[in-house]
Amino acid sequence: MQRRTLLAGGGALLLAGGIYAAGGQNLYYSLITEEVIAEQITTPEAHKLAAEGAITLVDIRRPDEWAQTGTGEGAHRLDMRREDFISELSKITGGNTAAPIALICARGVRSARLTNRLTEAGFTNIIDVPEGMLGSTAGPGWIERGLPLDKS
Repeated sequence: MQRRTLLAGGGALLLAGGIYAAGGQNLYYSLITEEVIAEQITTPEAHKLAAEGAITLVDIRRPDEWAQTGTGEGAHRLDMRREDFISELSKITGGNTAAPIALICARGVRSARLTNRLTEAGFTNIIDVPEGMLGSTAGPGWIERGLPLDKS
């Protein structure tokens, strides 16, 4: 019993040390999230810019995730796992690879990865929304901030 307690306490200390070493960020997310080479904006900024028509907001999560939470008002739903993702995104932007496109997912991990992939594919104005819908170390997220949702 004491050995398990000591092991659990040691694990908690390692986790706390890892979070401290990562500058207060969750070390797990820091390890799995790629360095983003694109501009980043908050969810309130994404909402405002999408409402103004200044960006194309794209929710890249899965359909089951959209069904659970809805999507941010004004966001296009485009599952990043689709084989034709890039061609469908091109249709949304009218073929303009310089159009400002903001990507949002649940917690910013997938959007960071896809941001880099789209930049490599020739898109020149990709924007990451690292808070995501559910929040991350970047911020509380779309839902927690009470931003409008499209649940249809």
